[in-house]
Amino acid sequence: MQTHSAGPRKILMTVDPIGGVWTYALELARALEPHGVQIALASMGARPTREQYKQVLARKNVHLFESGYRLEWMDDAWGDVDAAGDWLLQIAARVRPDLIHLNGYSHAVLRWNAPALIVAHSCVLSWWEAVKNEEAPPRYGEYRVRVATALAAADAVVAPSAAMRDALSFHYGHADTIVIRNAGDPRLFAPGEKSPVVFACGRIWDGAKNLPLVDRIAQQIKWPIAFAGDRRHPAGSTIAVQNVRCLGKLSMPEMRQQFARAAIFVLPARYEPFGLSVLEAGLSGCALVLGDISSLRETWHGAAIFVSPDDASGLADALNNLIDNPKRRQDLSRRARARALGFSPYRMANEYLAIYKSCAAEARAPSVMANQVAQGSTSTLAEAVA
Repeated sequence: MQTHSAGPRKILMTVDPIGGVWTYALELARALEPHGVQIALASMGARPTREQYKQVLARKNVHLFESGYRLEWMDDAWGDVDAAGDWLLQIAARVRPDLIHLNGYSHAVLRWNAPALIVAHSCVLSWWEAVKNEEAPPRYGEYRVRVATALAAADAVVAPSAAMRDALSFHYGHADTIVIRNAGDPRLFAPGEKSPVVFACGRIWDGAKNLPLVDRIAQQIKWPIAFAGDRRHPAGSTIAVQNVRCLGKLSMPEMRQQFARAAIFVLPARYEPFGLSVLEAGLSGCALVLGDISSLRETWHGAAIFVSPDDASGLADALNNLIDNPKRRQDLSRRARARALGFSPYRMANEYLAIYKSCAAEARAPSVMANQVAQGSTSTLAEAVA
């Protein structure tokens, strides 16, 4: 295993190009670049878009390895997940990373020659409970076992919120999770001249986002509402929207323009372990109207309006009251931006570097002990570990 006194310098990181994990990974890579960290980015789930390729090329410290292996939350994925494990080990043999950063679960059990860190961005069991209001069905039994086994095998586990940390404890019995909140670059997202428009974005097909509720009430809202995001589920089904302006999938520059001009951002989410879109809206000075769930309360308490994800009339009232009250809207805009600025890439990078170093130090300790034993050292076991 390669080690450095200053901490890991080469990291193998898994990612998918479908949702916010991609944005998170590229932002973390950018924040780690001044620290001399090189990242081999192993992409699964779908092929990156042309814009995503450009984002990778903009990062001098990132080398992309891409595949189309299905992800563990997808239907009938386990054959692909296992095949992806072999592929990842081949990349590791080529790259020889100091640390494995997994933005998923199952591959923590592989025979890595470096410490492995899991970042728990979400999970099927907590998603199902929040979105369906019931326990996940028995067909997710293998998922439950694989995730629990992976969490136990990892050298460290990170979650982006205390709510996600608690979900891991509840569903998998994993209590030792570190919270490191995600970050956004304030140089990329900034308030513009605000227009009388309500903006929402995300995977429209994902019941966690609860965006069809916004479509249902759109005709009651005094301002026009615009959606940006994918309506087509990876499995093939498409969500119809009727009462909002659907912008489709936008490029990042186009998204920044929408955030900058929108006076209000709405996301009545049922499930959102962190919410990068909310962070980007906050950095852009949007007044926030959010689903009243623990993770969003945790992050945005005092800087947003919260409405139950089941309360259509309450959501309509909240939006119209905000539209009718410019002073309140501007106050929430300032509060949201001030809160968002606290989630800095500099802070995120330093917190991850501390975890990386801790993992590397703990992985070195058994090797030190083994070397001393092999050399006939007279030191005690406790001294060797220390």
